[in-house]
Amino acid sequence: MTIFLNKDSKVIVQGITGGEGSKHTARMLAAGTQVVGGVNARKAGTTVLHTDADGNAVQLPVFASVSEAIEQTGADVSIAFVPPAFTKDAVIEAIDAEIPLLVIITEGVPVQDSAEFWAYAKEQGEKTRIIGPNCPGIISPGESLVGITPANITGKGPIGLVSKSGTLTYQMMYELRDLGFSTAIGIGGDPIIGTTHIDALAAFEADPETKAIVMIGEIGGDAEERAADFIKANVTKPVVGYVAGFTAPEGKTMGHAGAIVSGSAGTAQAKKEALEAAGVKVGKTPSETAQLLREVYAAL
Repeated sequence: MTIFLNKDSKVIVQGITGGEGSKHTARMLAAGTQVVGGVNARKAGTTVLHTDADGNAVQLPVFASVSEAIEQTGADVSIAFVPPAFTKDAVIEAIDAEIPLLVIITEGVPVQDSAEFWAYAKEQGEKTRIIGPNCPGIISPGESLVGITPANITGKGPIGLVSKSGTLTYQMMYELRDLGFSTAIGIGGDPIIGTTHIDALAAFEADPETKAIVMIGEIGGDAEERAADFIKANVTKPVVGYVAGFTAPEGKTMGHAGAIVSGSAGTAQAKKEALEAAGVKVGKTPSETAQLLREVYAAL
């Protein structure tokens, strides 16, 4: 099984006619994703030409709105390739249309906008699961890709992966390509995101075919500490972890806006200690983390 995304998911692309939207629509189709159309109000009624995984030409319709796209295609997933200034409007449109899953790739979304659309999704009854913003998206290898993750790194397998970092998502998939993944989710590293480590951990715990979990964190914030508390109380499957930023100089803001460290809170060491106290084995490098995962999986 997979979490949040499978071969039957029908995907629309908000911003399908833009450069990034077009490029990654092609890659998602090549990965076997059921892309069924796109949204761009200014180009509604037109079509875009792509090629599917079998090399067949496909004409994808462009709709004026997410609600129209859902009505016409039965879509249940949307991915937004929309510039930061317009992301909030695109997200609210998707929430109003009650699309079950929305992936926001866009980097540089103002934190206030993220706070507003996150709160709006809550007010509307959380009918739309948001992944992102500033993330690589989600992939269930061999079934569906909604995002920018390379689809050829690994195949299907028993490992679940949730990561704050896009690049480290890809690296961990490569390190564990011999085992394979049920689903890999890049949740993004912004201060306010939709789906969290805890959401993914809960879903992997409930998925009978995910046997072990890799969790990748970064310095800044307290998401990993909260995830450690959740693991201790709720997760029975083995979890291994990696926290990026052990060598970050003290007092410097590193990377993106989520990597804000105050005092000892938010440091890699504090996160490592919290995770280890919850029974999570934490590697010092991605390769060491992969080896720890292999060991716990072999012992199952």
